[in-house]
Amino acid sequence: MSDLADRFRAAAASAEAIFWRAPASPAETFRELAAFAEEHGVERDVYGERGAVAQLEDEVAALLGKPAAVFFPSGVMAQQATLRAWCDRSGSRRVALPDLSHLVHHEQDGPRRVLGLELEWLTTGRETPTAEALAGVGGRLGAAMVELPLRDAGCLLPTWDELVALSTAARERGVPLHADGARIWESVPHWDRTLAEAADLFDSMYVSLYKGLGSTSGALVVCPEDLAGELRSWRQRMGGTIFSMTAAAVGGLIGLREHLPRFGAYRAWAIELAAALDEHGIRTFPEVPHVPTFLAYAPGTPDEVNERLITHAAEHGTMPSGMWRRADVPGWVETELTCYDAATRHDPVEVAALLAAAVGI
Repeated sequence: MSDLADRFRAAAASAEAIFWRAPASPAETFRELAAFAEEHGVERDVYGERGAVAQLEDEVAALLGKPAAVFFPSGVMAQQATLRAWCDRSGSRRVALPDLSHLVHHEQDGPRRVLGLELEWLTTGRETPTAEALAGVGGRLGAAMVELPLRDAGCLLPTWDELVALSTAARERGVPLHADGARIWESVPHWDRTLAEAADLFDSMYVSLYKGLGSTSGALVVCPEDLAGELRSWRQRMGGTIFSMTAAAVGGLIGLREHLPRFGAYRAWAIELAAALDEHGIRTFPEVPHVPTFLAYAPGTPDEVNERLITHAAEHGTMPSGMWRRADVPGWVETELTCYDAATRHDPVEVAALLAAAVGI
């Protein structure tokens, strides 16, 4: 890690965070988990059976309207196992997915190197999936996958009609359709739909426990009962059926109760912030955020802007954003802003002015 990155991290640790979540100490985290477990009589699991894991699986399956849910220690494992299971059934290792998918850019080529999947691009760049895009991938497919939202494209979402048309096309073609729904909790307010309505368009869906819901780790896949049995086998083969997963599951139960009802408000605040940032010359993508996370752009270089933020944190005790990186447009930088509780405690107009001043606009 560079000296600048080290100094930025140190400055952020000693300042009030506005975006993402204020970090809790291990002791604070364990106290919260223990208090919830005691208050609600939560029992421990053993190798993913019974207790908190079973309770969480039942609750998530019901929320998303699927027959079953399977807990995994990580989303990487959850999605790779799911795609492999669908491909084994379909008799093809070819998977159509966005070229900006998390599986492509953040998993060190795991889908290909570990499970032997063959990846085809469903979309390229900042595109959302459509029925036409699926039709453009010829030949036999083991599965198709979409990411909702497409995080590396600024958390873009397709329209509801586009998603319905894609689902219909996949079913008519006999291609299992899987959703990377790590942030599906945050996505449904954009469509004004329920979680179950969204999940109904897919044969399976992965959801994260630690991103929007704030648990320490963990993921689930909602799916048909027969696929759930196959996923449990893959979880064990991949080393994911560990002795106890209670802590992460309890964190997920807390998140469903505390954070799930707030995502509509988070998104509304993010939309107000994006409009206010535009008044200061900070551009956003999407222009109107689809979810509480979006990209912001400002003129400058990464070193200049990040040095200003370090200075601002030292002088004012607040860190207005994460680190900025070089954007595609020369002379501009970008960062990702995630608007949860730490942000929504502030006036979005005031935050926009603070951020603009901090980055030197």
